[in-house]
Amino acid sequence: MNILLIEPYFTGSHASWAEGYVKHSEHQVEIYKIQGYYWKWRMHGGAVTLARKLMKSSFLPDLILATDMLDLTTFLSLTRKKTTNIPAVVYFHENQLTYPWSPVDVDVALKRDNHYSFINYTSALTADAVFFNSAYHHQSFLSALPKFLQQFPDHNELQSILEIEEKSYVLPLGIDLQMFDRYKPYWLPVNEVPLLLWNHRWEYDKNPQEFFEALYLLDAKNIDFELAILGEQFSQQPKIFHQAQKRLKDRILHYGFVENFATYAKWVWRADILPVTSKQDFFGGSVVHGIYCNCFPIIPNRLAYPEHIPEEFKDQHLYDSFEDFVIRLEDAITNVNDLREREVQEYVAHYDWRTMAPKYDYTFEQVVEKFHAIP
Repeated sequence: MNILLIEPYFTGSHASWAEGYVKHSEHQVEIYKIQGYYWKWRMHGGAVTLARKLMKSSFLPDLILATDMLDLTTFLSLTRKKTTNIPAVVYFHENQLTYPWSPVDVDVALKRDNHYSFINYTSALTADAVFFNSAYHHQSFLSALPKFLQQFPDHNELQSILEIEEKSYVLPLGIDLQMFDRYKPYWLPVNEVPLLLWNHRWEYDKNPQEFFEALYLLDAKNIDFELAILGEQFSQQPKIFHQAQKRLKDRILHYGFVENFATYAKWVWRADILPVTSKQDFFGGSVVHGIYCNCFPIIPNRLAYPEHIPEEFKDQHLYDSFEDFVIRLEDAITNVNDLREREVQEYVAHYDWRTMAPKYDYTFEQVVEKFHAIP
């Protein structure tokens, strides 16, 4: 089967996911992509650029697999001469209805953020099937639609929510976790001082404010820890990163994004504790990276995180408040030798592409079969 995977924002986890599926699928998957800059313009204009590319190509897919960054409605309208009899599905890595926008974003004040939510809504309505990377994401998107549609003056089309719900499914993110295995040292050196890890994007939604505020409290109590700050950086980033670089300079072993995967993997394997404070994660790929490399997670009891922890271990990893987070983090640092004996990798090993790719393949085969079975 030929699959056209369309990603207008090809960077970071979006790019890794797309390339991972190409590598591990039994189908022929071709990627149409645009560089991962100017995300708002990609959601508006990416469909036009990529539709033109398809119309000039001789490639004829059996299935179109678009991500949430594509205006699928516009793409299909511009390619209708070629795509009328081709099923199209959308995969939601994130969505703009429930994504916590930065309070300094001018589009929020001007109510222009609704444009991007509407693109997600119409793409889901247009698609033959809709897939979400976590159960939390699935539920939060559908729950947000009534309030979103009711803000408009009339013809709110609330019945369309049921149409979307009936064709929506959870399909967890596939990740090439076994890539980390080749960088695992045969003998893991024990850090003299517990090493804490930040391996997320340097952005507002990852809540670095609470992360560093917790570390400031522990630093003031002379709790002994060291810190590796990894993760993707952008031209604008929360000011607290620079502040923390100065206040915690004697504790920071690494500060900044690492382009080389081998270097990244070695740092993740080396870390002891993964404290997480994010306000937004529809899946949490960086958290899964840390858990797979046996880094003990201390994560919020919200968003998609509980889905990564087996039921019998949730009380050991999930916290409910900032105060609870600080207490658990201090306890983990103090008892780090006990944590180093724990094995948490199996919590998330099933997200590896060797397991997930056959599920993706079968799921998409079923979509195509159902599409052509309808008279």
